[in-house]
Amino acid sequence: MTRILPHLCLAAAMALVGSSVVAGEIMIRHFPIHLGSLLRFALASAIIVPFWLWIEPHPPRLRPRSWLILAFQTLCGSALFTIFVLHGLRWTSPASAGIITSTTPACMGLLAWIILGERPGGRIMAGIALSVTGIAILNLAGAQDGPDGSWRGNLLVAAAVVVESLFLLVRKSIPEKLSPLATSSIISVLATLFFMPLGLSQARGFAFSALPMEAWWCVLYYAVAVTIIAYLCWFAGVTKVSASVAGIFTGILPVSALAVSALFLGQNVAWPHLLGCALAMASIGLICGRDSA
Repeated sequence: MTRILPHLCLAAAMALVGSSVVAGEIMIRHFPIHLGSLLRFALASAIIVPFWLWIEPHPPRLRPRSWLILAFQTLCGSALFTIFVLHGLRWTSPASAGIITSTTPACMGLLAWIILGERPGGRIMAGIALSVTGIAILNLAGAQDGPDGSWRGNLLVAAAVVVESLFLLVRKSIPEKLSPLATSSIISVLATLFFMPLGLSQARGFAFSALPMEAWWCVLYYAVAVTIIAYLCWFAGVTKVSASVAGIFTGILPVSALAVSALFLGQNVAWPHLLGCALAMASIGLICGRDSA
């Protein structure tokens, strides 16, 4: 059970992150991007930080380098990932966005080679090729997503994959022992600070009283499920497995995004989506076998 628990945590985290693609589509209908993100992280911080200080009344002392790593991790995984995905959803569908994010394992393998010097084998190179092919099919079929500029949305979501991969890779660089609760709390607070300047600017003159209840439920879901619970699950699992194993579980993200898109947004899942997903999942299968190769 102790070996299975980290895998279950990683799977739950990626399922929740996949649902964020749909939650983001709903949120940008009601909020400017930076204001909605500020509300999300501020609410998450207001919930998790008091709980953290109650459970762990003596926060760990971190070196300046560790604070820089946490700030960089927050910038990539919370700030830039959110900005790229939400802006990308203006030009592409949640289904396509979910499929593109399934290339995260291949992207992690490539960045691990560039940054950490982990030379990829034939399986990883083939996985990267399949992922790129999947994205190309989605771009060629972009007309089915609505606007003529859907390639822009796909490109922004692909950029989100890169920064999310950096977020996942740098986690093990912090030498101090940080609990999942401490890591999640610190990143939530830092993300709030990142979004505060533009978020407060967008809040000026914003008609909060005219918002439907759906908008507030969306912010609450984003804060509790996608931020607090997903972060806790991910940081609880990622410290117990290798980076390659953690990367494999990001393949659950597109499955979640497609399923939730079809259920709650009535998203039409056409054959290009299915083919793109199949190619991306095939790339994940190739990378999964690298440890046994």
